[in-house]
Amino acid sequence: MRLWKKIAIGMGVSALALAGLFVVFVGPWPVYTSGFEGTGYYTRNLAAIETNARLNHLTDTPGPLKAGWGVARMDLEPGMPLAGYGARHNIKEYLFGEKPKKTATGIHDDLHVKAIALSDGEDVVVIAGADMLIVPPNIAEAVRKEVARKTPLTANNLYFGASHTHDGPGGFGEGLAAFFVGGLYNPKVPAMLTAAFTDAIVEAYNRLETARMAHGHFDAPQYIRNRARKGPVDSRLSYLVVEKAGGRRCILLNYSAHPTVVGSRFVEFTAEYPGFLQSAIEKAMPDTTVAYLGGALGSSGPVAPDRPTDIERAQAMGEELAGLVMANLHDLKWQTNVDVASIGIPIELPSFQMRLSHSLRVSPLLPKVLGLPIEGWMHAARVGDLFLVGIPADFSGEISAQWKRAADDAGYSLWTSSFCAAYIGYISPDKYYNEPKATSDYETGFMSWMGPHQEAFFTALMKRMTEALGAPPPKQAF
Repeated sequence: MRLWKKIAIGMGVSALALAGLFVVFVGPWPVYTSGFEGTGYYTRNLAAIETNARLNHLTDTPGPLKAGWGVARMDLEPGMPLAGYGARHNIKEYLFGEKPKKTATGIHDDLHVKAIALSDGEDVVVIAGADMLIVPPNIAEAVRKEVARKTPLTANNLYFGASHTHDGPGGFGEGLAAFFVGGLYNPKVPAMLTAAFTDAIVEAYNRLETARMAHGHFDAPQYIRNRARKGPVDSRLSYLVVEKAGGRRCILLNYSAHPTVVGSRFVEFTAEYPGFLQSAIEKAMPDTTVAYLGGALGSSGPVAPDRPTDIERAQAMGEELAGLVMANLHDLKWQTNVDVASIGIPIELPSFQMRLSHSLRVSPLLPKVLGLPIEGWMHAARVGDLFLVGIPADFSGEISAQWKRAADDAGYSLWTSSFCAAYIGYISPDKYYNEPKATSDYETGFMSWMGPHQEAFFTALMKRMTEALGAPPPKQAF
């Protein structure tokens, strides 16, 4: 065989091999449309819920409530990357070590981790809220290990949440995907965040004392909009008030407007409107610590008051919400004996499905190529007739609003929070998944990773988890 033919055949074989590898690791692959019922991963998730539920001591005669809280300031430095906006990061920095496009030039306001521990004398849950974009799995796992060294607490006791500020610490993860949202990996950041979470959680646990609690909510629709479509929002601002002897209080808040009042051009660390909301109440109410959990932020944009600059608009929004919270803290219905319980499990997920079109998706192996850890974690906690459910995603406010209405009708209160110890993209209502424009939409297309039936999947898990913790069965469908 002539040399040129051998070369041509070799080049053809190499091209086919490269094309095959590209398809295997990048795509395209055909989409799947199958459901989750009856699958092995769903069955194992249900079994894990039942196993962890048995770790709790559910009773109709719980002991006196005990509570403690702790606060740790994040040790931030100018020059650290900011998490939240991809426009701040330059791919050449990742590939060739070029100078970062934008890093933090300073600290506008301090960022914190705040934790509240609650116990009925038998079971404990510690709810930790952080002024950061998400709680990634590497941070959550490191915190669990550190907390376990210093307390009897396990992963089943630790409920993680983030405010989702887009001006918090980046550099918390390795890999290309983490770089796009948080900048180049900086080993100082995971160590700093792990220490802050651990300090707040351990302080909260060590300060458990007899307390009483009350909770409620009000509607704040003027500060939130559906940014994805003409549709409903979860406009409920919920609060949990815990009070010790002498009037010392901790207030935990939950709201669903995205903290994106401040845009990508702002390059100082700020806790955004949730931080201003917390600090305004703490300044107005002595001996009060305020913590915050970002709610169902998927599809939920902010509506901030008109001010000259973005940071002033964020501050005004936080302060106005603080005024509404304080105006609602009257005639509180105190409870002293409440059942506390908690279930936290790593959930198995359906196959990764980032769609290129309605019939094609990228390879499910692509996340490994990009260094994107597709891990699931879901948490449910009970404090009397209040139930909290943490989702490892940007969770749709449209779904959350339905869940809360059904819970109200069944006689209990339900909170939802996002970014719970993992991140798996956006969870949107199933009815939008196959719309003609779905694949070109940011939330139902590029950032929708869990395939069809994601609303039904998480709704089924939520129902099983809350019912395992003693929630009454719903009177209407979720």
